[in-house]
Amino acid sequence: MKRVFKGIGLVVLVLVLAVGGLLGWLTATEYDPPAEEPARVLSDGATESLRAGEELSILSWNIGYAGLGSGSDFFMDGGKNARAADEATVERYLSGIAETLRTSGCGLVLLQEVDSDSARTYSVDETAALARGSSFYALNYSCSFVPIPIPPLGRVNSGLMSISDYAVAQAERLSLPCPFSWPLRIANLKRCLLVTRLDVAGTERQLVLVNLHLEAYDDGAGKLAQTQQLRDFLQREYEKGNYVIAGGDFNQVFPGALEAYPNAHPELWQPGTLDESLLPAGAGWRYAYSLDAPSCRLLNQPYDPADREHTQYYVIDGFILSPNVTLLEVETLGELDFADSDHNPVRVRLRLD
Repeated sequence: MKRVFKGIGLVVLVLVLAVGGLLGWLTATEYDPPAEEPARVLSDGATESLRAGEELSILSWNIGYAGLGSGSDFFMDGGKNARAADEATVERYLSGIAETLRTSGCGLVLLQEVDSDSARTYSVDETAALARGSSFYALNYSCSFVPIPIPPLGRVNSGLMSISDYAVAQAERLSLPCPFSWPLRIANLKRCLLVTRLDVAGTERQLVLVNLHLEAYDDGAGKLAQTQQLRDFLQREYEKGNYVIAGGDFNQVFPGALEAYPNAHPELWQPGTLDESLLPAGAGWRYAYSLDAPSCRLLNQPYDPADREHTQYYVIDGFILSPNVTLLEVETLGELDFADSDHNPVRVRLRLD
């Protein structure tokens, strides 16, 4: 009997040491970016000038790391999986994403969840496949080994990517507050804003374009703190005389979205809520989004649009526009029907006044 207890004790000791060692290693190698730093330059070939008074088209899309297309589910949404099925699946989704971007007619593109070297996407460098013109990248998730679920997610390097057919004066990564404490923090996302600045020809103004992906799986306080920091940044840039546009995945429903797409599954993931109080102060600020089609689906199961009982939709992707930007049109590309990502792209046509 003593030998049995000794054996059990030895197993427990080994497990404790293994867990402690893993936590120690992850803590020592934790991604801890500064508050501000230059964005990674992927390409810098755009030379076209941006001009006031001309129409401008921008597309925002959370591409789900080319691993969350129609055949996918996700363990944090009530599904089972964390990785893409195989490398061929990643390449197929990525090819569809690239084709949509090519035919979108948009000179500015904001992408979220773009993997550069992750086990979940079989080390495929998605940034290299999608870069054109002047393209920039900012990590918001970098961890040597994410130990959940089973089998574990493993190595993750993912982030925001902004693409411009116009010359970019500067691109920078601005950190957002992280709502998680140790030890959850060490293998979690470090959210940020990817800010690109484009000179507007014939003026002293810049277009300040903000790419964002706010907190998803927090208690709500993280999303609010990040939204407030975003709001304050947009306000400061507008007060300098700049044109300001922020676009991306807010992980919060826009006004009227719950009426259009009621939450039929409150036991599963629920987004936060945006309202007018979260816009910068002053008249003329506005959200730009469409309720004509959902911009996101719940990943509790592979996509089956005929299964209305278990399919949940959201409108959590869109833009914030400063008062000196005129919205001409906004549409969600619902015809894609979540084929290559769990999000549909949102496209706007604008004019800088």
